[in-house]
Amino acid sequence: MSKAPKSQARRVAPSTPRTPDARSAAVAPTTAAPPRDWRERARNYALLMRLDKPVGWLLLLWPTYWGLWAAAKGRPDWSLLVIFSLGVIVMRSAGCVINDYADRWLDGRVKRTAQRPLVDGRVAPREALMVFAALMLVALVLVAFTNTLTIQLAFVGAALAIAYPYLKRHTHLPQLWLGAAFGWSVPMAYAAQKGEVDPIAWLLFLANVLWSTAYDTLYAMVDRDDDLKAGAKSTAILFDDMDLVAVGLIHAGFLYAMWLVGTRLQLGNTYIVGWSAALAIIALQHWIARSRQRDDCFRAFRLSHWAGAALWVGMAVDFARATVEAV
Repeated sequence: MSKAPKSQARRVAPSTPRTPDARSAAVAPTTAAPPRDWRERARNYALLMRLDKPVGWLLLLWPTYWGLWAAAKGRPDWSLLVIFSLGVIVMRSAGCVINDYADRWLDGRVKRTAQRPLVDGRVAPREALMVFAALMLVALVLVAFTNTLTIQLAFVGAALAIAYPYLKRHTHLPQLWLGAAFGWSVPMAYAAQKGEVDPIAWLLFLANVLWSTAYDTLYAMVDRDDDLKAGAKSTAILFDDMDLVAVGLIHAGFLYAMWLVGTRLQLGNTYIVGWSAALAIIALQHWIARSRQRDDCFRAFRLSHWAGAALWVGMAVDFARATVEAV
């Protein structure tokens, strides 16, 4: 059985009394009736894909846009912009479906996830696999409109996404793997726009791995007490009482990598303003999460995408300014 962190008592609210009935009631999801018509079934599929929670696809969208704008020097091909924007939503949805399918053993034991459609019976496991297959087929159709290198990279990205949810049973570093899965859109964007993946693309990829690891650790801090009881693993459990220190160091590495990106791309003051805004947002996240309470950690996590947006806006506006000045 996993040992609770030393400071666990001050991180979470008082636990449910330790009687078998009370403990079961705290984690056992209510079984929902099967959907009666196609509208209810479609609603359940939308919930399974987290279409009601845009934060997840925004966290994937902004690094994709970093890659497209950097590869095209601020003037990405509009067809690629459409393909990758749709691809972000499709792949994020597919990732949520396969994550819930893999986490059926865990989600019913975690307060935040106990009412998900796969847990309470609104969606059957076989249905989830069918939805996942359909989404992957749509993604394949989208990437088919790019080039050979991008298609090859897409298969690597799919493997990263499928493997991620199974890691939390075996390693404390699933957040690092998630960073690689989310960041893989950067080399794909470069390959589609330039036909190659240059060193700046890999620097952006590294930056996103660091960023994703940091914000997903904040996310994992929300569920840490439940994960410990269920036997799941995460960086939040690994870092223990040094969690916010570790997240701060990872965020610092991310910001440094993005500063280097700006230097390599010869971006100017507008990008610096965007970078500074990202720094301020990250500082606010740490301030909010300092209590380590569930709600505060979740609030801090939900701010993450604004840092990515600030960096993209700074990059896009700086490239646009340079284009105007060159005319």
